[in-house]
Amino acid sequence: MTLWSIFDLVKIESELCNYQKKSEAPDLWNDRDQAQQIMKKMADLQEDLDGWRTLQKRAGDTQELVEIGDESLRSELEREVIYLEQVIAQKEINVLLSGPYDKTNALLTVNAGAGGTDSQDWAAMLERMYLRYAERMGYATEILDFSEGEEAGIKSVTIAINGRYAYGYLLPEKGVHRLVRLSPFDSAHRRHTSFAQVEVLPDVGEGDPTVKISPDDLRIDIFRSSGAGGQNVQKNATAIRITHIPTGLVVTCQNERSQIQNRENAMRVLRSRLLEIQRQNQETQLAELRGEFIKTEWGSQIRSYVLHPYQMVKDHRTNYETGNTQSVLDGNIEGFVEAYLKSR
Repeated sequence: MTLWSIFDLVKIESELCNYQKKSEAPDLWNDRDQAQQIMKKMADLQEDLDGWRTLQKRAGDTQELVEIGDESLRSELEREVIYLEQVIAQKEINVLLSGPYDKTNALLTVNAGAGGTDSQDWAAMLERMYLRYAERMGYATEILDFSEGEEAGIKSVTIAINGRYAYGYLLPEKGVHRLVRLSPFDSAHRRHTSFAQVEVLPDVGEGDPTVKISPDDLRIDIFRSSGAGGQNVQKNATAIRITHIPTGLVVTCQNERSQIQNRENAMRVLRSRLLEIQRQNQETQLAELRGEFIKTEWGSQIRSYVLHPYQMVKDHRTNYETGNTQSVLDGNIEGFVEAYLKSR
């Protein structure tokens, strides 16, 4: 099996050993944030190592049984081989996720674009798609902020998606998504094109050393939630708006009945957006040093979903496409994600 040459288990063991030595330092918890980072890294490496060792042993046991040549075991071994192939294919994709935040939780925001009610309905369709995808992947989800559409659908929604590799797998979805269909909101039932923008950020913890927020840089406003949420939300001022004065970033959160919970969630989103600004600035500086052309526009669509006059979903970055549009809208987007990761 050539997979072991792809992923160097000795390298994982060596890296884990280095972090274990750091964790034994007597002054480890003098810096609480750094200590937490070390412990988290150790846990991730140990999980990786255990998973690969278990798979390696299971594959070796299966190979030994195959070599025995007992026909009574054929059907059982065939099922085992199929299982191993599926797990290995998944791990090969995981190997591609080597970014500093690829293993973290994600914050995904869908914003309706130009197109009025049709685009707001399209944003709601995308929200459902990503919730279904998260369910397929075994990820937990939580709606942090939600703004209803005027007639149908949503103006925007921010979802916390919690699970290992959530950010790495969802990052390929970042960009503009385009829908072409016969509009259910057009009395003449004409074909409409709608747009929605998907934003994906790593859900960085409060102790992440790369993001430092001074309380003096924040302006916090409290207001009454608008839209659905129950009588308590309407009566009490629980919604939070946080403005980061140096950058002008504004984050709102109004989904929870608790003002404290809304504030915590808003800070989660703010930290992630500040981290993204830092990363974009770094990428821009590197590109300028290399003499590369930098695009500053909102950008064209990354994917088109055509429901009329034919059925097709196509990713314009990889040319990966499928005619089973309903399956995609039901959350089966693994093919698009994997095609992008492999092309990258």
